Amino acid sequence: MPQDNVMFTSNLSNLLDGYVKEQRAIGYKYIKGASLLKKLDIFLEKNNLTEKRLPKEMVLLWTEKKPNETDSTRSGRISIARGFAKYMVRLGYEAYIYPAAAVTITRYSYVPYIFTEEEMRNIFIVCDNYPVSNVSPNRHLVLQLLIRMLYGCGLRISEALNLKRHDVDLENGILFIRDAKFGKERVVPMAKTLTERCRQYSHEVHKYEYLILTFSHLLMVDIIRKALYINSLEIYYGKLVFPIAVKDQDFMI
Repeated sequence: MPQDNVMFTSNLSNLLDGYVKEQRAIGYKYIKGASLLKKLDIFLEKNNLTEKRLPKEMVLLWTEKKPNETDSTRSGRISIARGFAKYMVRLGYEAYIYPAAAVTITRYSYVPYIFTEEEMRNIFIVCDNYPVSNVSPNRHLVLQLLIRMLYGCGLRISEALNLKRHDVDLENGILFIRDAKFGKERVVPMAKTLTERCRQYSHEVHKYEYLILTFSHLLMVDIIRKALYINSLEIYYGKLVFPIAVKDQDFMI
């Protein structure tokens, strides 16, 4: 997988670049980490750091909690600064290492939202009746298959969006998930109905290399929002208010 090339410009640019290269050399993709280090790089340059060191006051100022920032996000910035400082110290430079126990976060405070069957049904309704786009003529086809892959195979959104034609075994109904979280790979079986949908999709848009085209996460949020709104109207009025006839088999994955 191609890695983002980040250009550092502060007085510590060569050290920042060296740290990123070291992290990637030992197996990390380090894309988000490099992005955070670039923010540190901009901060150091803006604050006129002229010495080859990472002073305590700079570290504490950069790791201060920002307005509306979650503890988890701040902890990520602290971790990046700590790792880079340790790298500098190993090379003989002076750097303040943020104490490991100074900030703690609750790792399992997140409560997932579980969709009801009716809510999922309405999400499928919105996806299956999404309008055709002149700009992206296959968008409605992508959406119908994408939502079923997420629902039927338990894929992460990034995993589904990164699928290519050669990752989908249309004969045996198998997905090959490559370069997933932590660089791992896995094989995911599909239901027969989903496999058939993949065959139909491939037949209609076979001229494209990617099975799933580039898709907006914001569009997915908008679709779910519409589906939940439809569901709330159904609960209020006691009937289906979406003006489209829907059959149960339309929701088979």
